[in-house]
Amino acid sequence: MTASEHIDDLIAKLADWRGNMLANIRKTILAADRDIIEEWKWMGSPVWSRDGNIVVGNAHKNKVKLTFSQGAHLPDPDKLFNAGLDGKQWRAIDLFDGDQINKPALKNPIRAAVVFNQQKQQDRQSKKLPAGKN
Repeated sequence: MTASEHIDDLIAKLADWRGNMLANIRKTILAADRDIIEEWKWMGSPVWSRDGNIVVGNAHKNKVKLTFSQGAHLPDPDKLFNAGLDGKQWRAIDLFDGDQINKPALKNPIRAAVVFNQQKQQDRQSKKLPAGKN
């Protein structure tokens, strides 16, 4: 089964508001950048990545949690992050029954995460080059 099929299956099994929420979030994530890929990691978590992890989506008992792997390094002008705010690495968005997704605003940290991952990858490559070759 592919990662996308696992995610389809997870959404189908969530017969309440969490399935709809995760489906809408998924569409927004994939619309933010056409090169984002879907992965299935950590024994059952949807992960969206491009040049590294961007965001993990998990359905919990009373919420859907979007955890941005590098969230502490991303701008949040729309103040979407509402969990993990004291951490040094990740930030999350907890969504509850009845919450509405601000789709244009959600695309901002997704796109910022792509840029962050690409810059991080570029920095790694620069360090591998001999002096004067970059």
